[in-house]
Amino acid sequence: MIHLVARRIDPAHRERVVEWLRTVDGPRREEALAALSAEGVRHETALLLETADGPVLVYAMETDDIDRSRSVADDSPRPIDAEHRAVMRAADAGPADAAILLDLRPA
Repeated sequence: MIHLVARRIDPAHRERVVEWLRTVDGPRREEALAALSAEGVRHETALLLETADGPVLVYAMETDDIDRSRSVADDSPRPIDAEHRAVMRAADAGPADAAILLDLRPA
């Protein structure tokens, strides 16, 4: 199942978030993929939307058990997970106004 999260990013932290996500998808990619595997996440992607109210980070994660995935990530001793939590928590400016308009999947 795909899970979406949309969060406003403090504009003062925008460049740090971009730099961090590029690092995760670049030189620390193997470490990140190992973390995803431990969390039971098959695919994760993030995009940054520039809005009149500031940047919005949209995350999509494919996993069968999002609660387990979040719990494993939150309790993880892996350095990449601790750094990810720190960067994202510092940048988080609250939920973005969003409404799911379409959610199709076979029964």
